[in-house]
Amino acid sequence: MEYRCVKCGFRIKTLFVQYSPGNIRLMKCENCRAVADEYIECEIMILLIDLILHKPQAYRHLLYNVLNSETVNLKGILWKSTVGFLLLDAYRSLLLSRSNEGQSSSMSFSLLAWIFQKMLKDVVLGNVMFLGVFLHASRILLNTSAGASSFKDFLLAVLISSYFKIFLVAMMVWNFPSSVIYIIDLFVLSSNTVALKVITESAMNRILGVCLVAHAVKFFVVQGLELRYLRY
Repeated sequence: MEYRCVKCGFRIKTLFVQYSPGNIRLMKCENCRAVADEYIECEIMILLIDLILHKPQAYRHLLYNVLNSETVNLKGILWKSTVGFLLLDAYRSLLLSRSNEGQSSSMSFSLLAWIFQKMLKDVVLGNVMFLGVFLHASRILLNTSAGASSFKDFLLAVLISSYFKIFLVAMMVWNFPSSVIYIIDLFVLSSNTVALKVITESAMNRILGVCLVAHAVKFFVVQGLELRYLRY
């Protein structure tokens, strides 16, 4: 991955020139003549707000100029992000199971084992289907390659743009209706769409189609497992 102008996505060799510690000059993009990346001088909260607002500039800064293979260990970030993603997905499944089973404080061992087994199947099978359909639909609709570097770029974009799942942690403290979980899923879908648009630079309607198909397949797989469990 290379440095990019956050405005137009044009490749750039360097983002700033440092004359002395704390004294830098931001470089301008040769294509749009604007400052290539103004987020370098911004506070982290500004970046977080722009990510929540789904600004493509914020995603270009994060995916190209911060998470760059020349400055960070992408392999380590991928592993940590994957673990965090799966843990949050497991907690999501646990919340849905608790809402379906009720808020009973006394649970038998067999019920806990059943919930754990269901949660494990939901997380593993649901995400395998999600990533498989996501990559396959991307190859068909977006004409992307199937190389290892392309897979890492897609996986990193999906994991980073799924940060809305972290709001599920708030349900450990406050009681929310189960509908909040699906609202968070919609935010994840929209942020995945913006991140994929930044990575592929493709038409928005095709990107939205890819994300909708992948998330729909995951949803129906998990719901199918839920109906199967309810029969027993």
